[in-house]
Amino acid sequence: MDFPSNGNDVQSGASDNGQGSMLQKQNMPNDQIRRLGEKVEKTELPPDLRQHLIERVQRLALLRASSGYLSGTYIIEYESTQAYINWIIDLPWNKKTQDVLDIARAKTILDQNHYGMGQIKERILEYLGALILNMRQGKKEHILRAPILCLVGLPGTGKTTLAASIAEALGRKFERVPFGGMGDARAIRGQSRAFADAEPGYIIKKLSHAQSKNCIVLLDELDRVSQDARSDIMGVLVELLDPEQNNAFIDHYIDFPFNLSEVLFVATGNNTTNISTAVLDRLEIIQMPSYTDAEKTVIGRDYLFKKVRAETGLTEAQLLIDEDVWSGIIRPLGFDSGIRSLERTIEGICRKTARLIVEGKTQLVHVGASNIKEFLPT
Repeated sequence: MDFPSNGNDVQSGASDNGQGSMLQKQNMPNDQIRRLGEKVEKTELPPDLRQHLIERVQRLALLRASSGYLSGTYIIEYESTQAYINWIIDLPWNKKTQDVLDIARAKTILDQNHYGMGQIKERILEYLGALILNMRQGKKEHILRAPILCLVGLPGTGKTTLAASIAEALGRKFERVPFGGMGDARAIRGQSRAFADAEPGYIIKKLSHAQSKNCIVLLDELDRVSQDARSDIMGVLVELLDPEQNNAFIDHYIDFPFNLSEVLFVATGNNTTNISTAVLDRLEIIQMPSYTDAEKTVIGRDYLFKKVRAETGLTEAQLLIDEDVWSGIIRPLGFDSGIRSLERTIEGICRKTARLIVEGKTQLVHVGASNIKEFLPT
């Protein structure tokens, strides 16, 4: 298809008397329109969508010819069309990653990233085992109807990191959509281009960022959406999580069906009370138990302490913690279901040690029963 030329027929001598630069400025809008058209033609798109974009570029050229490239109408329309086309061509219409079909590797990754949680890991591996078997046999219809996992548990119990581990185990890109405090269904569905500040919803944005149509999308904290918008958001989720409907998901900004059937959704929540029945019907609930004191001791001592110590710039010889004080470290302020407070406590110990060393007061800190209170939050 022909788009406006770039005006390269300007005579070389014209620039000598100042007319060349003026002609180049006049042809700049033609160059912009031509580049938009070339972007559309070079990108692999559904035929109907490609034709729609070409028609938009053609209308833009007509508007420039009738209104002038300095008119407010043309400038607004050009910016709107450019943004729309850029979002379209950035979407992974036919791009996807190669799945890793190795259950032993998946188990290794889960064990590396998460201590304990034996029953949870078993259920995850059973779920991955069924997915991998269907992928090997090419039974796409069974993959699409696989249950959508929903990890439910108190804050800090590892729900988000477990979802990321599932993505790592399958070799897929991982994206997170935060539902906490979400107050408008347009955050998922997008806003119509009729509005000046319109933009796509989270789903389209995350797919564009992942550049993969078979990524894993975490729907984080489904139970924490705004009370006023809960019914609308849950209505969109019913469509999003239904394999009969999400193969033609329409974002109001993109306004063209996008196939989400190869996206693997994983959800999390602190509880299921505020999740609608229709959405729960599409989820397989996995309860995430709180960590025991014994588990938190091992996690803190063997994993978090080493990581935080290195991040703080300390060496193994600069900070030592006695075995018998870990019971106080894991519960400095009482019971905590997760490990976020434990990590913050360890960070506090490491930062205080770093300050003492930098100030030249010591080169070795030995935390024991006699001085542990100096390092714990009060």
